Amino acid sequence: MTASYTVKDIQVLKGLEAVRKRPGMYIGNTGLEGLHQLVWEIVDNCVDEALNGHCNLIEVTMLPEGGISVKDNGRGIPTERHPATGKNTVETIFCNLHAGGKFDDDVYKVAGGLHGVGASVVNALSESMIVVIERDGYRYTQEFARGKPKGGLKKDGETQDTGTTVVFRPDSIVFGQTTFSSELVRDRLRTKAFLIAGLCIRFRDELRSLDETFCFPAGIQDFLEHALRDRQALDTQPIYVRHENEIRLEVAMTWTGDTSTRILSFVNSIPTPGGGTHDTAFRNGVHRALKAYLEKRNGLPKGVKGISGEDVREGLVAIVSVFLHGNLEFQGQTKDRLNSSAAGQVEPILRNALENWLHQNPVQAGVVTNRILLAAQARLAARTAREEVSRKSATRRLTLPGKLADCSLSSRDATELFIVEGDSAGGSSKQARDRRFQAVLPIRGKILNVEQASGDKLKNNREIQSLVQSMGTGMGHGFDYSRLRYGKVIINTDADVDGHHISTLLLTFFYRHLPELVRRGHIFLALPPLYRISVGAGKKMKIHYVFSDAEKEKLLQSRSGKDVDIQRFKGLGEMDAATLKATTMDPTTRTILKVGVHDEYQTDDLVDTLMGKDVRKRFIFIKEHAQEIQNLDV
Repeated sequence: MTASYTVKDIQVLKGLEAVRKRPGMYIGNTGLEGLHQLVWEIVDNCVDEALNGHCNLIEVTMLPEGGISVKDNGRGIPTERHPATGKNTVETIFCNLHAGGKFDDDVYKVAGGLHGVGASVVNALSESMIVVIERDGYRYTQEFARGKPKGGLKKDGETQDTGTTVVFRPDSIVFGQTTFSSELVRDRLRTKAFLIAGLCIRFRDELRSLDETFCFPAGIQDFLEHALRDRQALDTQPIYVRHENEIRLEVAMTWTGDTSTRILSFVNSIPTPGGGTHDTAFRNGVHRALKAYLEKRNGLPKGVKGISGEDVREGLVAIVSVFLHGNLEFQGQTKDRLNSSAAGQVEPILRNALENWLHQNPVQAGVVTNRILLAAQARLAARTAREEVSRKSATRRLTLPGKLADCSLSSRDATELFIVEGDSAGGSSKQARDRRFQAVLPIRGKILNVEQASGDKLKNNREIQSLVQSMGTGMGHGFDYSRLRYGKVIINTDADVDGHHISTLLLTFFYRHLPELVRRGHIFLALPPLYRISVGAGKKMKIHYVFSDAEKEKLLQSRSGKDVDIQRFKGLGEMDAATLKATTMDPTTRTILKVGVHDEYQTDDLVDTLMGKDVRKRFIFIKEHAQEIQNLDV
């Protein structure tokens, strides 16, 4: 029998109720990404003042009680009564969706906050907010709580300063965790300062007594130098392109000896990790300019019939910053991907500039083109090797590691590979799996730290080779995504410090050497429980699996009496097959986390800091985050 569906069932949400009802529609999610999106929305409003020449200083302060303050020295929000709402303009902006000065080109020629919802969404999702305006010789203050004003706009005194300050504390009812990451906020602010030459951004974390000011006179040229700090650039001068007419385009780029590519793209200072039309136009412009130069000037060596975009981009490190005005189309409020046709102008602008540079700098152009030709020859050699392997594979079975317990289904998307540590965990996992679609690969101990290992060590490491053979894709120049054998690759390690370390080593390997699997969402982390807690006896007994000491204590505090049995799992090998299946392997009852890259630059920097050879960087990071560390593997 179906429930009734009448006019009474139709809800009309007023004001900011829709934001609180469905926050994910406005900030992506209510996890850490969504939490920090609140900060980015307010900071981007300040940056828009800077982009339009009205602000040269932004101050962001993380407060001890968990709130955050964002201040700029811009013009200050108008305070007069707004004719459309009958309320003062501050209240109009912070309590109404789609209210702001960025819907035409009169007030803001370029802006990152285009939808007019950022300030009001942050207000709706904050348990408290204070807005301070300095303008026209006076200081004004208004307070809000969960999107609603707590009173009117108050005139607090006289001042000669101008600007806007927003202090807010996220609502714990909305967010599971309300603690901001000092590192994330700091890195985002530094990136903003790189993108807008001359803008100073001061960052303070009062809990950790951190105080830094970012200001880069050379803008993205300084950014490129920073991005190259862990890579060896070719012996050429970086290429810098600046164009300002219908669109403003800045590009800083160079090539390195690495095989990976790092292209960081931005629109109106907003990071676009999902790329978009500007990113595609940049890639096409670079490819076509170098392809035309090679074919016209140098010709191609024997055996190389053409230059692919992959050849041109191998080893490329580039910062692409586009400033557009008008009606921009982003993918969602979080603006991960640009869909604006105006960015198509990037390709001819860049192509012309790059062709001029190549012709005016023949010696440096030779270094770059030689690098590209080597990449093309390596690509062709790898393809030949793959074809040879394919011909041989036609007459014999695929060679797989002996310790891999494969599944019977041949469909890639329907199959899963569990990577577990040790023979004991491997044995339990093989008993607990569904043999039709779940494969198990045991590895021995902590695998090689690929961030520090040489190429020879990587090739000769037995565990790494087992992983690569099981995937079926190969790696490096021999990587072939079409040969991936499993739809999900699930890292399943013990729920202790050693297990976390092994997971980190495996994630580093996938991120550095099979990054396409990470980008396409094939890598997952299992969440095995740390404790099995039975409460009660007989038919009333209930079994709880908990994943941390804090969760255990919370559960025990909520139970009266002391008829409780606690079993701590020291490892996956201690679980019987039924428990292992129910908690970590059965798709209907388990919890797994998909691994992804939200910000390529920050992820790359963090992996280098935590796993790289520079001990000093790691020491500084640990020192800054010492108060957050509960378990340290020494």
